[in-house]
Amino acid sequence: MSTFPPPPPSAARSPVARVRLDHLVPFDGAFTPAYARAVEAVAASLTRHGAAAVDLPAADAAVVRCALESARAFFCDRSGLYVYRAGRALDDGELSPACMSDAFRCLGKTARAALCAIARNLRLRSDAFSHLLDDNPLPLDEVSASELMVSFSHGHPQSSQAPMVGLRPSMAEVDRGFVTLVASDHPGIEVCNPNGHWYPADVGSSPDVLLLLTGRALSHVTAGLRLNSQYRIINNENRASLMFRLMPRANAILDCSPISAAGHCTPQIHRPISASQFMDDLRAEENVYHHLEAPPESQGNFVNEPSLRSVLSDPLSGAFLEDAMVLPCGHSFGGLMLKKVLELARCSICNGDVDEASLFPNLALRAVATVVKMEDDRRLFHNAALRKRRKEVTEHMDAQRRNGSSKDSIELGLEAESPRAFKGVQYPFVGNKRTPDKFVGKEAVVTSQCLNGWYLVKAVDSGESIRLQYRSLRKAGELQVQALLQSRR
Repeated sequence: MSTFPPPPPSAARSPVARVRLDHLVPFDGAFTPAYARAVEAVAASLTRHGAAAVDLPAADAAVVRCALESARAFFCDRSGLYVYRAGRALDDGELSPACMSDAFRCLGKTARAALCAIARNLRLRSDAFSHLLDDNPLPLDEVSASELMVSFSHGHPQSSQAPMVGLRPSMAEVDRGFVTLVASDHPGIEVCNPNGHWYPADVGSSPDVLLLLTGRALSHVTAGLRLNSQYRIINNENRASLMFRLMPRANAILDCSPISAAGHCTPQIHRPISASQFMDDLRAEENVYHHLEAPPESQGNFVNEPSLRSVLSDPLSGAFLEDAMVLPCGHSFGGLMLKKVLELARCSICNGDVDEASLFPNLALRAVATVVKMEDDRRLFHNAALRKRRKEVTEHMDAQRRNGSSKDSIELGLEAESPRAFKGVQYPFVGNKRTPDKFVGKEAVVTSQCLNGWYLVKAVDSGESIRLQYRSLRKAGELQVQALLQSRR
């Protein structure tokens, strides 16, 4: 006997647009009106409602129904979660629900078709993001980055059963991948539209209809033109579901080069980053987010909370607002956005009239933007210097190993490279113009470290001090001044 509920009346239908997969799949040949309508409907629904729906053909719908039935049979009416990845070998004694490989292929094909439609709507090639995905079919002995989550919940809203990991009912979620497809035998997902209103997105749907959501990776590679979908699970009672997440390869580089080539403005906050680093940053952010244990409504706002850098930057060029101007309505703009507002003679936030003669500088905002920019530049310089230092240490260790040195000699060599840790005798270069004659031939002690590689050297006999650069304290062939370097406590 089928466990799928009958379709509800039309009044309870979801507001998201529904398109047929047959109209959405890319094909060879001339552009057809059906494909154009499907692409436009998906893009408009994602923009207005944060989600869309895809109707599966009969063969694919049968596979999804089989996978949902197998999920119920696999968990035996007990709540559970299983993650399937194509290419991964099962461990000894591990069991898997039936139809997983067929469901993975079916949902993967649909997710790739949706990604191609999103790219086409942004005036890109339909395969603009295909190089970021796994090769299809997968090479031998390779595990897919995308995943299929199979879950079944048998809890009751009034029961004391703890929520399962991965389901987290009534909590706002944003997926990390490109797109997410959800199929279930009972409705239970709400989506937040751009206006902040939560609505039931899968009401009126059936296992033949997939709910399409967008993730953080897609928002990054589209430079924010396609925002991520925010959803939450509100029904965990006797519900089986499939959730397919189309993820980028771990070694892929997420950048906005296709968006820039198409003529779109790319803010500087969307910088190229490896997919593995991007996912690690999101996991760290999620760990902090769940550690806060905020209420559901505030959690939903936390996901899209803008950073300080984004607030102080021009949304079009990404440059800091060091030329910020205040409009009569009170809103401030700078850079390319200010030029656009002046061209339209209307504020883009409140739609108020703008008179160029009534503008005046926002000195406070300019000062804050300048300080944040200096901190940002200093942080970048520090990271670059740290990477350079690590590279030098690694090269030194490799050279020691090639010379057949022992571990102890390598450690001594590393200590010798650090002026603060070295406790031996150092000699400056001969003829150093910065070394007065009264210090030549005298024993001195380096007492403290100054900025930019300078050190304070104190003569042992006279007690006089002098500043020398680190290169002047390194060992040279001809010896003139002897300085004993002691570590600073």
